[in-house]
Amino acid sequence: MSAGLVAGVSALPALSGQVLAAIPSPSQGVWHLGPLPVRAYALCILLGIVLAVRIAERRVAAAGGPSGLVLDVSAWAVPFGIVGARIYHVITSPAAYFGEGGHPVDALLWQGGLGIWGAVALGALGAWIGCRRAGVQFVLFADAAAPGLAVAQAAGRFGNWFNNELFGRRTDLPWGLQVHEWDQSAGRAVTDASGQPVLLPGTYHPTFLYESLWCLVIALVIVLVGRRRDLSGAGPSRST
Repeated sequence: MSAGLVAGVSALPALSGQVLAAIPSPSQGVWHLGPLPVRAYALCILLGIVLAVRIAERRVAAAGGPSGLVLDVSAWAVPFGIVGARIYHVITSPAAYFGEGGHPVDALLWQGGLGIWGAVALGALGAWIGCRRAGVQFVLFADAAAPGLAVAQAAGRFGNWFNNELFGRRTDLPWGLQVHEWDQSAGRAVTDASGQPVLLPGTYHPTFLYESLWCLVIALVIVLVGRRRDLSGAGPSRST
């Protein structure tokens, strides 16, 4: 075997390692249909809501609950949750709206992000109101909705991936995340003189992925425990 061929073969593992040693990130998180911006973050949240509703519907049906209950309660819980998420974000990130150079009116518009804990707090209030109006115990609905909420959170975290955010420290692990230098106002990566997206040096812990996988584990545990015993103490076990 020639020296050149030996060198080429020996270089293959290193090349493979370079190709597989990073998770890429999207270079764009917003697309425009005319004047309408379509945000990947919002689409991930919408996907999460659809999954949560579908899972809760199956669990309510398996428990013998009334048809249409989940949609009726969701009509209260989802709007409350979105408003709560926005309020939490504005309260915890006030500088962008009320600090130097900030624009308070942006707090009322789709500028910036959402906060999960605000969504949980006001979303739960909305669900409680919906349950009261439907004549259903809130704890029974919460039992049915719990795994779906965890799945929804897992889906929503991929919105952070599209926005090149929610990443940790630099790492040399094989699943390190490539991150672009991001233009938040434009919803896309900063580009260099040749028009190519600019990457930050190195790779980083994909925190968004860790949390997403953790949420899926939580959902699975809730389902498995629910098959062994009734978490609410009233009625048959629920399954997805």
